[in-house]
Amino acid sequence: MQFSLIICTYMRPKPLLQLLQSVEKQTLYPSEILVIDGSDDGETAAMLEANHFKNLEYILAPEGSRGLTKQRNLGIERVNTMSEVIAFLDDDTALLPDYFQVLIKTFESDNDITGVGGVAINQDNWLPVDAKINYNKFRFYQFDGFVIKEGQRNVIRNYLRLQSHLPPGVVPDYSHSKVCGFPLNGKTYEVDLLIGMSFAFRKFIFNSIKFATYFEGYGLYEDADFSIRALQFGKNVINTNLQLYHYHDASGRPNQYKYGKMVVRNGWYVWRVKNPNPSLKAQLKWNTITLLLGAIRYTNVITTKQKKQAITEALGRTIGWLSLIVNKPKIEA
Repeated sequence: MQFSLIICTYMRPKPLLQLLQSVEKQTLYPSEILVIDGSDDGETAAMLEANHFKNLEYILAPEGSRGLTKQRNLGIERVNTMSEVIAFLDDDTALLPDYFQVLIKTFESDNDITGVGGVAINQDNWLPVDAKINYNKFRFYQFDGFVIKEGQRNVIRNYLRLQSHLPPGVVPDYSHSKVCGFPLNGKTYEVDLLIGMSFAFRKFIFNSIKFATYFEGYGLYEDADFSIRALQFGKNVINTNLQLYHYHDASGRPNQYKYGKMVVRNGWYVWRVKNPNPSLKAQLKWNTITLLLGAIRYTNVITTKQKKQAITEALGRTIGWLSLIVNKPKIEA
């Protein structure tokens, strides 16, 4: 099975080099690697000139084609026609040596699987359930024989009965799905949502859908939007054997105000893609949770050392929510 790898990058030559060096060590190597660069300087191009990688093509995105979703669509247009799978990776990741071998085996295991996602092992906080411990159900979440400590926002949602009762990665009718990842138990789980740091799709679905241009620039939640729309062609799964490191490099990210605004507006967009006509109960729940999460960020001004980031993100969330009253995003067909 031939497959292509698309890496969209912006001002991250060092993290990108680390990723490509991990690709170089793969037991199964991509048929082609397309690096789509939206950087404002020439450092990424210079790094690639100084370091040769097999099957790699460097593409500097034209000014009108920059931003994550536009760069991804540009890469899709350039993919080899013989490829059967297109894989995407964030430029601040690094792969375990068998990453692509596990990826392709997952697709080959079931023809109904059209989307596959991986897990970041450096973000794994799951532990096997200890039968001797009585876990507080509001502060700990148990799943498939494992347990994870809930973060502040989840604890509050649990106490207020605003938490999703569906498994991780599955979207309820009011959106705001449970986000906690999966334990590294070697199992594969069917989900709605795949994470853009590490996902891949069968190439044929790109004949019908592309990444939505609504998600310009940083593109927060564009992966959720695409994952949901891809469900019309088959199943999305997370394979916990498909492992990598995700370093969340700070370079190339928006300021906290813009981020907070995007969390709300882009979150609303994805909710309506999954549920175009939500019930009144679902609408009330989505808005309640959105306001609650914004309020929690305001309290972080007191509870964390990053006070400026907390207040600016909280303000962004507030303005984002208020803007929905008069200017809701238009859902792309």
